[in-house]
Amino acid sequence: MAEEHPCQTPEGHRLCVNNCGFFGSSATMNLCSNCYGDLCLKNQQQASMKSSLSAASPPSSEILEIQIPATEKLIPATITTAKEEEQPPPQRPNRCTVCRKRVGLTGFMCRCGTTFCGTHRYPEVHGCTFDFKSVGREEIAKANPLVIAAKLRKI
Repeated sequence: MAEEHPCQTPEGHRLCVNNCGFFGSSATMNLCSNCYGDLCLKNQQQASMKSSLSAASPPSSEILEIQIPATEKLIPATITTAKEEEQPPPQRPNRCTVCRKRVGLTGFMCRCGTTFCGTHRYPEVHGCTFDFKSVGREEIAKANPLVIAAKLRKI
């Protein structure tokens, strides 16, 4: 049998490529779990930036073209207004619609679009106007499409 030296790691264990001191695996590109998670997060952020830049193509009137030397390509630059950047996300109401009790994060959103506390969360208690029957019928109809066989010709 081969002797194991204290300075060498066994064949199945490899140190992380980033030299953080943890073991990596070939499934995670020889990175430890922390470094691999950071790498994946960075890749997702770059992909989302690229997709948001390509999806948000501004109108042609707002595109400026900057020309650097003749050997390089033209780089389009966009102008954005301050109103587009500073829109805060819509806030959820933090009080029960029936008893006006503060609910915070424990509030329940009903399908009718309002927030309720734990005692008024049920549709029977708060007098919900949402039509659950018609929505249920539509879901059943979508899940079970009508199957009609082709007609056979009689001989």
